[in-house]
Amino acid sequence: MVIDERKMRSLAARMAQAEVRGRSPWADARRRFFRNKAAMAGLMILVLVALFAIFGGQAAVWSNEELDFSVMGQVATMGAPSWSNGHYFGTDDLGRDLFARTVQGTQISLLVGIVGAGIAVIVGTLYGAVAGYVGGRTDQAMMRLVDILMSIPYMFVLILLLVMFGRSMSMLFLGIGLISWLDMARIVRGQTLSLKNREFIEAARATGVPTWRIITRHVVPNLLGVVAVYATLLVPLMILTESFISFLGLGVQEPLTSWGALISEGAGTMNYGTLWQLAFPLFFFVITLFGFFFVGDGLRDALDPKDR
Repeated sequence: MVIDERKMRSLAARMAQAEVRGRSPWADARRRFFRNKAAMAGLMILVLVALFAIFGGQAAVWSNEELDFSVMGQVATMGAPSWSNGHYFGTDDLGRDLFARTVQGTQISLLVGIVGAGIAVIVGTLYGAVAGYVGGRTDQAMMRLVDILMSIPYMFVLILLLVMFGRSMSMLFLGIGLISWLDMARIVRGQTLSLKNREFIEAARATGVPTWRIITRHVVPNLLGVVAVYATLLVPLMILTESFISFLGLGVQEPLTSWGALISEGAGTMNYGTLWQLAFPLFFFVITLFGFFFVGDGLRDALDPKDR
C-alpha cells in the first residue's frame, strides 16, 4: 500500500510538471483572460449585442422603413413603447418602428467599427513593421510622414473626404479606416525594433529568407498580442467617430440609420417628451463601448509579460 501511494504521488507530480511545461504562453493568456470577471462581462455584452444585431430583425413586427399611420403626428401620446402594437421600443416622429431601426443601427455601427478598425490594423501593422524592420533612412522617411499626418486633425480630413467624394457607406468605411492607422503604425514600429535583433529573426536572415517573408511570417505574427489589444480599443473609437459624423448629418443617409443618427434624432425630440427615442439607441451605444473597453483591458492584462 505504501509503495502504491508513493507511485501515485510521483505520477501525479510528473503529470503536473508536464502540464506546466507543456502550457504555451497563449494558453496562459487564455486562462488569465477567462479568469478576468470584467473581461468576461464585456465579452458577454458584446455577444448579446451581436445576437441582437443578427437576429433582432426576426423579432421585429414592423420593418425599419414601414410607417404606422395610426401614431403619426401623435408620437408623444401613442408612439410610446408597447407590446400590444408591436412597437417594442416605440416609434419615431414619422411613425417608424424604433426597434427595427435600432437593429439596423446596431448592424451598421458595428460594421463600421469592425471594418474601419480592420483597415486601420492592416495598414498600420504592415506600415509599422516595414518601417521598424528596414530601419535607416526608410524608417525615418516613413515615420516623418506619420508625424506630418498626425499633425492634421483627422476629423477635419474625414469630413473633407465625405464632402468631396460623397456620403456613401464605402467612403465612410474607407475614410475612417485610412485616418486611424497612424497610432497603430507607431506602436507596431516600436515593437518591431525590439524584435528585429532576436535570434529567430537573425536565423531567418542568415538562411536567406526574403525581407518581405520575414516581416509577414516572423515579425507580424509575434506582434499579434499587441495588435489584438489595440484593435479591441480601436473598434469603439471607430464607432464613436461614425456616431459623431452621423450626429452631424454627414454619416449614413436615409433610409439607412446608425446609432449616431438615432441619437441625433432622439436628442432633437426630447422637448416633446419622447425620451424613448434617445434612450434605446443610447443604451446600446454605451454598453457596447463599455464591452469593448472591458475586453481590451482584459486582453492587455492577459498578454502582459509581467504577469506570466
